[in-house]
Amino acid sequence: MKTVSISAFGCKRIISLTLVLFTCFFASGQALSIEQPENVGLSSGRLNLIDAAMINWVRDGRLPGAVALVLRHGKVVYFKSFGMKDIEAKKEMTNDAMFRIASMSKAVTSVAIMTLYEEGKFLLTDPVSKFIPEFKDQKVAVKSPSSDSVILVPVKSEMTIRNLLNHTSGITYGEGLHGNYYRNAGMTVGLTPTDGTIGEMIRRLGSLPLISQPGEEFHYGMSVDVLGYLVEVISKMPFDEFLRKRIFEPLNMKDTYFSLPQDKYSRLAVLYRMGSDAKFTPATGYVQYTKVQNYFSGGAGLVSTASDYSRFAQMLLNMGELDGQRILSRKTVELMTSNSIGDIIVSDGFRRNGLGDKFGYGFGIRTERGVFDELESLGIYGWDGAFYTRFWVDPEEGLVGIFLSQVDNYWNEKIIDKFRVLVYQSIVD
Repeated sequence: MKTVSISAFGCKRIISLTLVLFTCFFASGQALSIEQPENVGLSSGRLNLIDAAMINWVRDGRLPGAVALVLRHGKVVYFKSFGMKDIEAKKEMTNDAMFRIASMSKAVTSVAIMTLYEEGKFLLTDPVSKFIPEFKDQKVAVKSPSSDSVILVPVKSEMTIRNLLNHTSGITYGEGLHGNYYRNAGMTVGLTPTDGTIGEMIRRLGSLPLISQPGEEFHYGMSVDVLGYLVEVISKMPFDEFLRKRIFEPLNMKDTYFSLPQDKYSRLAVLYRMGSDAKFTPATGYVQYTKVQNYFSGGAGLVSTASDYSRFAQMLLNMGELDGQRILSRKTVELMTSNSIGDIIVSDGFRRNGLGDKFGYGFGIRTERGVFDELESLGIYGWDGAFYTRFWVDPEEGLVGIFLSQVDNYWNEKIIDKFRVLVYQSIVD
């Protein structure tokens, strides 16, 4: 695959239906040039259908605000903001707005641990207990064959680092048989304020029962938080510092953090929740990124921008390199974006919401046509975030899509899925 880079300039303002859509293009403090879509095989007219849809969604009260970015062949062809960053303060959304990317953090953490894999620090078949002793001699929670009670049985084989990367570890977010164990142990998903460090939390997690035997079932959960702590243990470096030195600085991602610098507070989009009255109200109880964080959740803790994350995604599309900075080898990206779970089934919810029918190492991937197909390519990979965000990478089309919004638990609206259709229908060559 040809390696491409992201280039830069420009600023204009579009006014439509009383919404001001700022298209001043920021990428880590530098401007991004907007390529004429026809130069990379897209139709301007078709691509601009995104405008009408986004404006309608904001006008109809279905979306508080959003930033959308599309790249093809390394060129930015669409980068616009819609709606409000802060409804109460009447602050319009801007392209440089910062968002809680939640589970889109998982892809970053997975890349981080794989850089250490490339250095020969471990094998994917290594047991997690080799580095975190609390994961030795784990148990699995199962229903008793003679009653409705829960019993604990020994694991058949130890959890491996591979199991963490592809969510076959048996670790969850505390659903099902796990509920009481996780609640009683004070587990957190990394979205709410958390005392202590990831080391303290993950060592406690290691003593809790699993929901399935390692390697046998796919269960989404805190596996990637464990990977974040593994980065600390193996590198002997705080996780936030490792990400900064090994990923963010090389990729010129100057707007991605666990804690925001004071001069960037005003750029954080307010998080909303859809109320019973069908109106957006500020969501409370979540991490305040204007305060210093000591708990670095590899699964959910980062704040970023569309332009910053596009650089991360373009690095992946370039098979591990961007602008002369190599983060991963081509072979490692190939491994991470291939089916790693065999015949294990990813939940219908993930497949139905466009997150793929299989899972690699850090990404949902589309490997075959099926009942949940939409307009997309085989081989695409990416992931979502709980606060209505998504990225995807399409190697076949040389395409990256980024959608960032700020709504808690909002998946029934399917706006992100419609955005992806709007992107793909613009391809003409």
